[in-house]
Amino acid sequence: MSPALAVYVKECRESLRDKRILLNALILGPLLGPLLFVGLLGFAIGHEREQADKPLPVVIIGAERAPNLVAALEQQGLQALPEPGDGDGDGAVREQRASLALRIGDHFAEDWRAGRPAQVDIIYDSSQREGGSQFERLHGMLENYSRRTGAMRLIARGLVPSAGSGLLIATRDQATPQARGALLFAMLPYFLILTSFIGGMWLAIDSTAGERERQSLEPLLVNPVARERILLGKLCAAASFSFTSLTLGLLAFSIAVRFLPSQRVEMSLSLGPAVMGTILLMMVPLVLLIVISQMVVAAFAKSYREAQTYVGLLQLLPLIPSIALSVLPVTPQLWMYSLPLIGQQLAMLRLLRGEAVTALPLALCTLVTVVAAVAAFLVAKRIYESERLAVNA
Repeated sequence: MSPALAVYVKECRESLRDKRILLNALILGPLLGPLLFVGLLGFAIGHEREQADKPLPVVIIGAERAPNLVAALEQQGLQALPEPGDGDGDGAVREQRASLALRIGDHFAEDWRAGRPAQVDIIYDSSQREGGSQFERLHGMLENYSRRTGAMRLIARGLVPSAGSGLLIATRDQATPQARGALLFAMLPYFLILTSFIGGMWLAIDSTAGERERQSLEPLLVNPVARERILLGKLCAAASFSFTSLTLGLLAFSIAVRFLPSQRVEMSLSLGPAVMGTILLMMVPLVLLIVISQMVVAAFAKSYREAQTYVGLLQLLPLIPSIALSVLPVTPQLWMYSLPLIGQQLAMLRLLRGEAVTALPLALCTLVTVVAAVAAFLVAKRIYESERLAVNA
């Protein structure tokens, strides 16, 4: 193992002297993702809460037909705005001169006095950034006023307000604050896997395509040392950088989530030592598979720039299962843990939800990933045994 250790030390020493590798693998890779992700998420949560506490500006069309309704809505936080000069609420919302409008029907007063349901129209644009949330808020105000008025009408007629309901529906939400926080952080496993990709990518490229372009790979390969020892040293060096980047990224996330106003939205996300330790152990075989795949792909490139292109495309692979798991209603099955990338992401999502991951899924996930890493290593070994590896042609 001494030749592999010598190559390992050589690659680590050269990479630590390379500011480009240090900047991307140990600074930008681990820190940029958590800062952007948590920063944007914190801004979004704060903005939503701020909008919920502010009065809701609504253009009222025909306010004189229902002064009591307008007054009741204002008590719930509505800010009544005068109607447009042309009285066209649809055009005002469509042209984004107003974000929300409420049109009171021409026969509102007549229907109200007769005890009939009086019609109002909510005019909104769901394609606007805040159109959906503002619509839900105004719709809730109107529903509240409607229920209260209906109950008063039944009481006036000597009836119990609940007599009009055939069912008494009680909801019991089983989601914990930790589970709701995991739903918010559904893309966190992708960021961690991407950090592993970035951490070892630059060293994997530099130790193959980079050295071949600098014509320093051939003198290394002509030494009377088994090629697999050289490959093993380079692989361990790239894996060390990748795993270090993953660890730093996970630590950055655990610190950054503490600054989120999660209590205001009844969510929490705890990345304790047990969760972090489980994630790191589970990611070891995946890190090896990632690094070996990067070295295999980089070995086919004729230059450093070409290798960057190929390996950059390789980083898109974990994005596919991440989007599928965060968008599609996927129910985890045992066989899914046998798929590299998907198995790790499923396990991490369960850990983030505060759920226990049994030994069988973890063992299946680890075993299959190890087998895939060994197969990839055999492919890389075959490439390193070829004399064409050192030729830049």
